[in-house]
Amino acid sequence: MSDTEGSARLLRPRDDDALRAELRVIAAGFATPPVVFGGPVSAGTLKISETLGTRTPGLRGLLISPMLGLGGRAITQLRPQWVEDYATAQTITHHYDRPVINEGLRSIIAVPVVVGGAARAIMYAALRQATPSGGRILDMLTRAGDRLATEIKIRDEVDRRVELIDTLVDGGQAPTATALTEGIREIHSDLRALMRTAPDSALATTLHGLADKLAVLSRGGDLPATDITLSGREIDGLAYVALGCTNSSVAQRLSIKPETVKHYLREAMGKLDARSRVEAVSRARRLGLLP
Repeated sequence: MSDTEGSARLLRPRDDDALRAELRVIAAGFATPPVVFGGPVSAGTLKISETLGTRTPGLRGLLISPMLGLGGRAITQLRPQWVEDYATAQTITHHYDRPVINEGLRSIIAVPVVVGGAARAIMYAALRQATPSGGRILDMLTRAGDRLATEIKIRDEVDRRVELIDTLVDGGQAPTATALTEGIREIHSDLRALMRTAPDSALATTLHGLADKLAVLSRGGDLPATDITLSGREIDGLAYVALGCTNSSVAQRLSIKPETVKHYLREAMGKLDARSRVEAVSRARRLGLLP
């Protein structure tokens, strides 16, 4: 993955952890104990960082170049690759025979995790006997690859949004206070939107923490004590209202009905003792519930 430094990189969970979790799901789906392994692709090169079920250390740390071996073909062609019997396969190069044969692998499938038109990781499943590939096993790996691709897309977007904060604060031309505040508010709303699509609860928790920090930091200084608690949907609705969205627009962004938006806003207004949407936003900001 990218080695970009800064707050986004510090806040991003390790992608290897998500990869390892998917490999465990794949391993659990086999009747016969498999060997599953994989790793991230950086600058076109795959580094196998995760292995499950191996007997030798030969695969871990192996670097796979584009077009070489099964994984190299998956990197280049951006679609699953497989062989029913590795030792006799004539459709791939055999640059990595030693670690593969020493491990006793014969039937192997390699699936790319494609994000933005490029392979970001490769996942393998292998058996120590020759067997027809594809079917249920291929479907299982493909679904795992799709889940991991979605996870990486969300993490990339979080990185992009947090880096926008760095740009706003540390850019060559300091933004006006108004521009900085509006930028933070937009990023806050986007982070909350990502929370609803995050397939991983740990990531959703991280996003929630980031959104809360933005809300508090944007106010500066000490905040008044409050026992008012707004639900996630109530904060979502107010966040978009704060950006000038109509109820219809809020409904579209949240994928709910306008009537449901009105319900959430009414609930928020009641808790905040506000007589209008604008007053509810103002009071939520004073309490640090919104940036």
